Amino acid sequence: MIVYNVTISVDLEVHEMWLVWMKDTHIPEAMATGLFLDSKVCRVLSEGDSGATYAIQYSCADMATYERYRDQHAPRLQAESEKYYGGRTTAFRTLLEVVHTA
Repeated sequence: MIVYNVTISVDLEVHEMWLVWMKDTHIPEAMATGLFLDSKVCRVLSEGDSGATYAIQYSCADMATYERYRDQHAPRLQAESEKYYGGRTTAFRTLLEVVHTA
């Protein structure tokens, strides 16, 4: 299993509005691609003074499924985020391979 992790620092002035948008619009659109098994929103507890930080995690079955998302859907979804919150967020993305679950 692959976890696509997007860590996002959000300006405090917009973070509550951004979080609602993520939960009500962005994440449902990502899940509607049919490529992810589940998603999770986590708030990072060690924050900087200038914003709130979240880790959004999407699980998919394998690397080929993630690559299909990356190639066919990510540009559109990332452009939507930039359109609404460009300059108010900073994101970086990582891929995790699940090697054990209990």
